[in-house]
Amino acid sequence: MVKKVAIIGAGVSGLASIRNCLEEGLEPTCFEKGEDVGGLWKFSNHAEEGRASIYRSVFTNSSKEMTCFPDFPCPDDFPNFMHNSKLQEYITMFAKEKNLLKYIQFKTIVSSVNKRPDFSTTGQWDVITEKDGKKESAVFDAVMICSGHHVYPNIPKESFPGIKLFKGECFHSRDYKEPGIFKGKRVLVIGLGNSGCDIASELSQTAEKVIISSRSGSWVMSRVWDEGYPWDMLTVTRFETFLKNTLPTVISDWWYMKQMNARFRHENYGLMPLNGTLRKEPVFNDELPARILCGIVTIKPNVKEFTEDSATFEDGTVFKAIDCVIFATGYSYAYPFLDDSIIKSRDNQVTLFKGIFPPTLEKPTLAVIGLVQSLGAAIPTTDLQSRWAVQVIKGTCPLPSVKDMMNDIDEKMGKKLKLFGKSDTILTDYVVYMDELASFIGAKPNIPWLFLTDPKLALEVYFGPCTPYQFRLVGPGKWPGARNAILTQWDRLLKPMTTRVVGSPLKPCLFCNWFRPVLISVVSIAAFIVLF
Repeated sequence: MVKKVAIIGAGVSGLASIRNCLEEGLEPTCFEKGEDVGGLWKFSNHAEEGRASIYRSVFTNSSKEMTCFPDFPCPDDFPNFMHNSKLQEYITMFAKEKNLLKYIQFKTIVSSVNKRPDFSTTGQWDVITEKDGKKESAVFDAVMICSGHHVYPNIPKESFPGIKLFKGECFHSRDYKEPGIFKGKRVLVIGLGNSGCDIASELSQTAEKVIISSRSGSWVMSRVWDEGYPWDMLTVTRFETFLKNTLPTVISDWWYMKQMNARFRHENYGLMPLNGTLRKEPVFNDELPARILCGIVTIKPNVKEFTEDSATFEDGTVFKAIDCVIFATGYSYAYPFLDDSIIKSRDNQVTLFKGIFPPTLEKPTLAVIGLVQSLGAAIPTTDLQSRWAVQVIKGTCPLPSVKDMMNDIDEKMGKKLKLFGKSDTILTDYVVYMDELASFIGAKPNIPWLFLTDPKLALEVYFGPCTPYQFRLVGPGKWPGARNAILTQWDRLLKPMTTRVVGSPLKPCLFCNWFRPVLISVVSIAAFIVLF
């Protein structure tokens, strides 16, 4: 019998899951609370309860060649970094091209997901949904949770003494939409993440005064990297990943910090992270350093105390006559329709094998798609996650034993503590994680074999950007156009930029890109050996 799969959410994770279910002969039904696909990327003028929310000016941090679905390149004329409306257009194009809309029930809330009494033998779930006030119940053979992790705002007011005395406006960044209403206001933004920096930079054009308060600092990167190419097309490569994970820690850390400081010295701007060697998610902002230089954005340490209209920082300075405090303090992830014990199987922490499967579940029929974060883009990550999950649900790709899965989780937590400073973070190393998932289903490119059989492609795959097409070269869902997409990716990148022809567009030299770090590494290792 065809297995029925409930998919919760019609954002990029949900659409990838629907498509991959269909490719493997499963019967998906997707429940979407909103009126359209896109999830996080579907802009709304007001924040809606239970749905992700973005501000009007949001652009992608990953370039289009790294962001796209692996068998559906973005159109040539699309910009490399897309405004949210452009990405939403692309997502809608994908859904229509793959004929996915008919599998989605819009304006439908998932109220509860519970194991059936015979779950230990069938692995089935009772799913209760609600639409227009009417509840329905259905039985599914598997459930894929694709509701994302930008829904429930984290507002740590208990960490800020006196905040209850503050009489000005106070809200989370998810409620921010545009800068117009802040004209002439004095604004304090708490948090130095992507949202906090974007909002502060935008507000600085209209507000009287903008201050960002940061507890631990952050690396700030530009979308524009060496020679003007998108940052991820030059840095998210297999070769660079190999070097950073193979070199001695002291050299790898030095190289990382040198890259992060290549544009400007973070110490001089008050942005330097407390522990600069940790691979925390950097901030992508092309405007913030200039705003600081011009004096229209100021960086301050953590807030020590609030009063009715002011904030005292840990360095003793005071920001007076504050009109508004914006908490850009991230999100917590929750699944209110599901019993917490299912995915929080240890110490009340989310415990998932490869960030997807609850390891202690009797049957592997529940998958969480999209609960990871890395320097790579979300779309190809969720596509590969759902491809593997579908194979597991079908029974063609069995999971390891509970003991082995728990050991793997413990090992990964140790590595995350070392890399990111937290063991329970959802951050991960993009290329390493993608290769792990791909290896489960036979979709990982065989680099040595490629060098023997197709050296032109092998050079692009290994030394060039780790674009999504690489994971559709082989394995289930193999795409015949993957090779050509890889060999023409630089053409699509350059197309929207060359609107005034002043010569032939120049593609980067792959060998030049990796020769310099190799030379630096060799010299560094030699110096390390001599000194120690």
